[in-house]
Amino acid sequence: MKRYALGLAGVLVIIFALTSISWKSTGHSKAFNKLNLPANPDLGYNTYLKDIYNSAQLEQHGLSLDVFEKAVTGFFNLKLSGKISADKAILSIADFDQSSKNKRLWIIDLAKRELILNTWVAHGQHSGGDKPTKFSNINNSFQSSIGFYVTGEIYNGQHGRSLRLDGMDEGFNTNARKRAIVVHGASYVSQGTINALGRLGRSQGCPAVPAELSNEVINTIGGKTVLFINVSDVDYNSKYLNEGLAAQLASNYYESVNTLDTVSNI
Repeated sequence: MKRYALGLAGVLVIIFALTSISWKSTGHSKAFNKLNLPANPDLGYNTYLKDIYNSAQLEQHGLSLDVFEKAVTGFFNLKLSGKISADKAILSIADFDQSSKNKRLWIIDLAKRELILNTWVAHGQHSGGDKPTKFSNINNSFQSSIGFYVTGEIYNGQHGRSLRLDGMDEGFNTNARKRAIVVHGASYVSQGTINALGRLGRSQGCPAVPAELSNEVINTIGGKTVLFINVSDVDYNSKYLNEGLAAQLASNYYESVNTLDTVSNI
């Protein structure tokens, strides 16, 4: 009986310690429960990433594992910082390393390990032709901005129903709201434009999507989810690309789940 009491006391100490870690809010724990992380922490963070990558068949749809890993790491860090929804596990990735003729936008449900949508996305007029090479955080540059964004509110503007974006990377995209960089539909984001011009149409810096898919995109990613615009730029850096913190967060989740399972079995 004494051994049982000591064991229970030890479990309670562990629970107290776990509730004191940086992601202690109830919202975060509920959200991570929805991510269906592996029950065994020994599988590791990279294994978790590859599992989602393979389950969602992202390679077959043209998304590289390296870009996916960067985007998911940012997702976890933004989740840790409390900047995104505690109730959604939606991640959007636009890979501007790729030609505009490619369907280079992926919307992924990390909890379900599913690819929701893969389609075209435009870059800015002054960023380049078929493939963007120049990027800016300056108003009226008509260039795209790279890095991590959090989706904001939906509104009706000159492009119809649109979704505001807030840039998270200082010096790279933090002027997005001032520049009116938003997600909206555009007729020039289409196979017809590619056939006519040999490339996709271009925006004034917005990640514009096909007009016929704009409502689906906006409804899916609205409400404080992550959009990552990737470019292999040696000058780009982000505090949200801390893989150590992301892995630690996953590890803390494993520990909390295992501890709570132990308590429920006492």
